[in-house]
Amino acid sequence: MLIALTTVMACVTLGGGLYEYLVVDPFWPRRPGIIQPAQGGITRHRFWVPAHSLFELLLIVSLVVAWGRPDVRAALLVALVCHAVVRSWSLTYFVPKARRFERTDPSDVDQAAAIRWTRRSLFRLPFELAVCAAMLAGLASAV
Repeated sequence: MLIALTTVMACVTLGGGLYEYLVVDPFWPRRPGIIQPAQGGITRHRFWVPAHSLFELLLIVSLVVAWGRPDVRAALLVALVCHAVVRSWSLTYFVPKARRFERTDPSDVDQAAAIRWTRRSLFRLPFELAVCAAMLAGLASAV
């Protein structure tokens, strides 16, 4: 049950990334107010902070509980490493830049920089997909 819940949360974060890529990212570089809460735009951290925090907590607990099962442990460790890579990259590059875009006056946002940010952000999705695949493999091994 725990690994299933952790897998669901991994899929939720993948879904959030897909939503941003398909629904938000095509439009906000030309209309920065979409991602600026002060301008009535979305507040992305209201989703991302709880989603990532819950997933990370569940993943750590799942690893502890499943440590005695090498097949499950291996899959969960793959998920952990892939998630750590994408989170480290996000926290050092994407989040600081996103916060600057969110706080900059909409008329002063560099559209070319915003488009570069959205294109680079797309490269996080394969890591999130790998996390989901590893979690599904761990779940399959656990049952």
